[in-house]
Amino acid sequence: MRPASEIFVPDRQAAKPKTRAFKVVSPYEPAGDQPTAIRELVAGIDSGERDQVLLGVTGSGKTFTMAKVIEATQKPTLILAPNKTLAAQLYGEMKQFFPDNAVEYFVSYYDYYQPEAYVPRSDTYIEKDSQINEQIDRMRHAATQALLERNDVIIVASVSCIYGIGSVETYSRMVVRLEKGGRIDRDTMIRALVEQQYRRNDAAFQRGAFRVRGETIDVFPVQNEDRAWRVSLFGDEIEAISEFDPLTGEKTADLDEVNIYANSHYVTPRPTLAQATISIKQELKERLDAFVAGGKLLEAERLQQRTTFDLEMIETTGVCKGIENYSRYLSGRAPGEPPPTLFEYLPEDALLIVDESHVTVPQIGGMERGDHARKSILSEFGFRLPSCLDNRPLRFDEWENYRPQTIFVSATPAPWELERTAGVFAEQVIRPTGLIDPVTEIRPVERQVDDLLAECRVVIGQGNRILVTTLTKRMAEDLTDYMTEAGLRVRYLHSDVDTLERIEIIRDLRLGVFDILIGINLLREGLDIPECALVAILDADKEGFLRSRTSLVQTIGRAARNIDGRVVLYADVMTDSLRFAIEETSRRREKQSAWNTANGITPQSVRTHIREAMSSVFEQDYVTVAPVKDTSAIEFVGRDLRGSIADLEKRMRTAAADLEFETAARLRDEIKRLEALELGLPPPPAATARPTRRDRTPEPLGPGGGGYDPSKRRRKRSS
Repeated sequence: MRPASEIFVPDRQAAKPKTRAFKVVSPYEPAGDQPTAIRELVAGIDSGERDQVLLGVTGSGKTFTMAKVIEATQKPTLILAPNKTLAAQLYGEMKQFFPDNAVEYFVSYYDYYQPEAYVPRSDTYIEKDSQINEQIDRMRHAATQALLERNDVIIVASVSCIYGIGSVETYSRMVVRLEKGGRIDRDTMIRALVEQQYRRNDAAFQRGAFRVRGETIDVFPVQNEDRAWRVSLFGDEIEAISEFDPLTGEKTADLDEVNIYANSHYVTPRPTLAQATISIKQELKERLDAFVAGGKLLEAERLQQRTTFDLEMIETTGVCKGIENYSRYLSGRAPGEPPPTLFEYLPEDALLIVDESHVTVPQIGGMERGDHARKSILSEFGFRLPSCLDNRPLRFDEWENYRPQTIFVSATPAPWELERTAGVFAEQVIRPTGLIDPVTEIRPVERQVDDLLAECRVVIGQGNRILVTTLTKRMAEDLTDYMTEAGLRVRYLHSDVDTLERIEIIRDLRLGVFDILIGINLLREGLDIPECALVAILDADKEGFLRSRTSLVQTIGRAARNIDGRVVLYADVMTDSLRFAIEETSRRREKQSAWNTANGITPQSVRTHIREAMSSVFEQDYVTVAPVKDTSAIEFVGRDLRGSIADLEKRMRTAAADLEFETAARLRDEIKRLEALELGLPPPPAATARPTRRDRTPEPLGPGGGGYDPSKRRRKRSS
């Protein structure tokens, strides 16, 4: 009988890469500046240039240009986005452009993450707490598998991809390759699956599990969503391999061979674990000696207890809570060496595209510093060994060494990117729709709010929407209250608003549920609202981060998807940033207008589909807990509707008794809606009671007079 370790694939490639060509599927052809930009970028890649910059304005089709460059160069590509929202948007677009190729998604898989930390001042230890999103975890495994098995791969990732994952050498080696007609012992295969951290569960068959029935072994691969594999043995011969639906058991295909990848990127062979425990014990002894010599007996006792427990768990089960803190020993890296990341999974001829590079590149530079500060304190006070510092994201210089040929994409490239290309860049200013940059107008700051009210009424009368940017959260909230009492439908959006709520707010704006959205720094990169015809920037002359060159140009671009787009900047002083933004917008307008005249193009507003909330990958990547959930009929299938109504009635009376009348009103409306649902009637109209600020859904209360005075607004609320 062979040991389990002998059936693992010994080389880096789990299988010979499948050769497929990148092919863009789209009814559109490059237009405007796109053909020139594509030609210049492809020529730079072919000539071996490591760095290129694409200056593409909002709405010019930068994503389509990226797709055509990938098609022309035929290179596996990693697209880096600054956050999950933009990553999900790019992922959806690339899936449409490349339906026959492997387009994968790689972002942080945590629904909720509280890192381990210690606050010396208050002697407070915060234990690590997290919740993993199973769907995102599956997609991460699908991404790494595709990189090892195919050459037509596009990975759309957030900047979290610079954090450490398991080494590609170990992950690609611990693969079970099965071929029809091949030979494998049943018990050996079971042990191999256990070493890959698959769980045997004959009752609840789910992703990352396997079950055994005689000489038939069912495996639910970690990278699959709704397909499992059945391996039928006859003695030690593989008689058949089939694919089936794990829910219905229906057979869907016969397979000649399969590769079973580990259930975790951090899977480690037993010999490596044994060697790692020896090294950890040695470091523990050295650290304890240092603590005792320095008179830090409490820290020494704490470290010994915690590390000894971790070692016992590793030796017994092969894993422990916080095992990533020992990643240096598990990966075989030397102290200070870069951790294994997604970049090590990329082939040598890969291409990197950094979207919104003016935001993404600085994020990469700052991630390691905060992580180092937190873990240094944990090490100093005996919560972790010093080797925990090697479980970190890449430093900026390390990322520089790892990244392949790169295209930086932004409407406002930062000086760092331009320095890499000696100021040379491909420009994409002409929009396929013929739209030109919005008209910019400067008005005095005095009575800016009253002037804004008048502008809003005009734009709303035309059936369009308005975006307003302020400098502080308090001003955004107070301005929302003031404009609501003036009879306008308005909401605000800032960092205190939950992620899911932000998505719903933007969707409601596009649908016309309200007309004005007030924000601070969230109304910039990647926000696609074609219905927006007016962007108002309050206090535009306050030079700083929120009113820098980049911020002003990006904010002005939010009005560039509507043919009637205008931007009003309230300023008394012409700052350098303001002057640059206005001059750059004027330069682009002149070039765009000349192109339209020369080619007989009539500008048209952008029209995009307003999808339902919760429809994209990103919008499903959240956890929210609310006292009252907006339910629908489908959610009550299999539930006692009458019992739910009775429970809500009890909670409503309790809330009323506690003088929580707004909560009671919401519960009352929910009861009415469920009663209508029970009788098959249309739902009753929404509540008429005015919500609190925390509801973030203000209703008009009628016209109000007077100028904007935040202090009066606060006194009124407090009374």
